[in-house]
Amino acid sequence: IFSLWRKGTMFAINRAAATVARRAPRAWAAATPQMRWFSDEVEEPVERDQLHYDVVCVGGGPAGLSAAIRIKQLALEREQELSVCVVEKGGELGAHILSGNVFETRGLDELFPDWREMGEEGPPIETEVKEDAFLFLSETQSLQIPNFVLPPQLHNEGNYIISLTQLVKWLGEQAEELGVEIYPGFSASEVVYNEDGSAVLGVATRDVGIDKQGQMKGTYEPGIELRARQTLFSEGCRGSLSEELMETFDLRAEADVQTYGLGIKEVEQIF
Repeated sequence: IFSLWRKGTMFAINRAAATVARRAPRAWAAATPQMRWFSDEVEEPVERDQLHYDVVCVGGGPAGLSAAIRIKQLALEREQELSVCVVEKGGELGAHILSGNVFETRGLDELFPDWREMGEEGPPIETEVKEDAFLFLSETQSLQIPNFVLPPQLHNEGNYIISLTQLVKWLGEQAEELGVEIYPGFSASEVVYNEDGSAVLGVATRDVGIDKQGQMKGTYEPGIELRARQTLFSEGCRGSLSEELMETFDLRAEADVQTYGLGIKEVEQIF
């Protein structure tokens, strides 16, 4: 996750929540219209409503939901009132999550230290890893690499085999119980900047009712601007808004090149 403050930019990992919670409480509840041009060919501006929050998380995956939960936890500890919103483009939480996952519990241990004692109300984590194998595959055969020569990050002892989709849904339930507002089915389509483009004010959801020529149809409805004191972009490693922000603010100038891993998952149906 990286966050963008109005007075500059900064990368923030899991500590972003603590930074926000330390600030003075203020719940923004007003919804005011914002004049906005639809396109160069439209002579009249289009009004967009605005919703104001303390924090807006773009993306309802594990990162966005965990950040929202931690922010609310810290606010409760400090007896502060913070309004937190999560927008997710999928029709429901978990809809765009690649489900199969070998899960390391360290992050969940920090977020919910007592999750193992929650019983039926706890996260959907049950199947512990019992055996670990690393194979080098060729066209005709495979060669198993001894575990003792593998780096620590390739050892899965103590991890769990889970459905990440189900875990995300469970995190959504925990977030809502803490007072987080979650809006599935709303895609953040653009970043809202201040007048000189030097800071991020929030995001805007996608307009609907536009034809192939980019003209407004009778069913047109403008998107809504979600403005926040802090906006967290947790839309994934190739999120369109994150890519835009990295280019706009040159956020990767002193960072290593992003690397990606390709995984293969086999799905078997047992009758």
